Amino acid sequence: MNNIEQGPKSLNRRKFLKSTVASVAVVGLGGSVLADTASASEVDPDWLPHTHNRHNRHNRKFWKNVQKQFVLDKRTTYMNVGTTGSMPRHVLAGFNDNNKAVAKYPWDMDARFGSWPYMSEMVADVAPGFGAEAHEIVLSRNTTDGICSIINGLHFEEGDVILTTHHEHMAATTAMKIAKQRFGVKIVEVQLPVYTGFETVTEEDYVEAFRTALHENPNVRLIVFSHITYKTGTKLPAKRICELATQYAVPTLVDGAHSIGMLDLDFHDMDCDFYVGSGHKWQCGPGATGILYVRDNARRLNEYWSDRVNPLWIINSSLSHADYLCYQMQYIGNDNYPAKQALVDSCKMWDDIGRARIEKRVLDLSALCKSLLAEALPNAYIFSPNVEALASGLTTFNPFELEDGERLTEFRDRLRNHYGYIIRTTNFKLYKEDSANTYALRISTHLFHDEKDVRGLVNVIKKLYKRMA
Repeated sequence: MNNIEQGPKSLNRRKFLKSTVASVAVVGLGGSVLADTASASEVDPDWLPHTHNRHNRHNRKFWKNVQKQFVLDKRTTYMNVGTTGSMPRHVLAGFNDNNKAVAKYPWDMDARFGSWPYMSEMVADVAPGFGAEAHEIVLSRNTTDGICSIINGLHFEEGDVILTTHHEHMAATTAMKIAKQRFGVKIVEVQLPVYTGFETVTEEDYVEAFRTALHENPNVRLIVFSHITYKTGTKLPAKRICELATQYAVPTLVDGAHSIGMLDLDFHDMDCDFYVGSGHKWQCGPGATGILYVRDNARRLNEYWSDRVNPLWIINSSLSHADYLCYQMQYIGNDNYPAKQALVDSCKMWDDIGRARIEKRVLDLSALCKSLLAEALPNAYIFSPNVEALASGLTTFNPFELEDGERLTEFRDRLRNHYGYIIRTTNFKLYKEDSANTYALRISTHLFHDEKDVRGLVNVIKKLYKRMA
């Protein structure tokens, strides 16, 4: 058989490694071993999910084996997952192999992978891990892509109100400003309670802020809010906010850029209308990948917006005749199948580890980080509540003057250049009326970190603070 005949057959057999990389990952999460041409039987049995009993489920050896699945530079301790994650070994190997296959057999891609059945397999693999049906999930390009597809597709009219918060990412604020310019929409920002480390905040404080805003603005047509604010790392009570929204017959669009891959999510239980998130951050997939959830083919949106013709226009699609809205939104012309398959492979790994287990690990490390910081820097502002209901894997703090951004940038750079710890800076307004920004340092703790990483970082932060104070 000649090479031309072998190419498509080989590509089909690989099915973008679904019969190799993904299957080994499901059996033993041994993708990194597969990349080294080892068999599943060679995987350390302590790594296999089904061997874990109650006693050793969260032991150090298990998480140490998880850490080994990543290729992060050992000379540094990378703690900026909130900006971008790191693909696991087997995901990276599959991604590279699939890109090579596309380059080697480009003539075969449209016939074999340019139709819905293959994408249907992908979303069917991903959806259960997020408490959703396959027809409710779109594998998008990132959080921004999902936000823009929904906000720019909604049939707004002059006088409509979008209710949001003063701590949203520019991806959301930009899309809302465009809606304001195009349709005359009014944007109302909820003043979120901001924890500084010296007071008490509760779930009810956040719910009450939205309840008051809904009461004061009778023409709210959409609520947009971050599940976890990237500015402070506070986890908002999304389920309770969505429950409140249903009482006012208002659809919800939740920005989950920092919750996909960090939290154990159930979109049906949350009862949001739209949920968008990144594949490249906490989920550790490749860049330009994301998750978009559209509840039940947007039927409830049609009920809430029954006064509008076509409440949601499909502005980002090259397919108009599919049965389901998400199927239509999935098609945007020639797609990046290797990237989306890599996202799926990463999601499978998370599902096999157990998303609840990952959430507990991330939040345990984050709680340790917050506690140690409060002890090491008793006078520092810590903007991330160390309260179970409001905590996330992000920790933001400032040991200096709140408006001294230059000093924090120097602090961040010295942490990296002198000690090898990589975090980031961020800024926000404590109050929406503020003219000046408050600055902070932001730490991300994830499943490829351990207690030693957290203690080492806080020790270095304490040492560097004494030198710079």
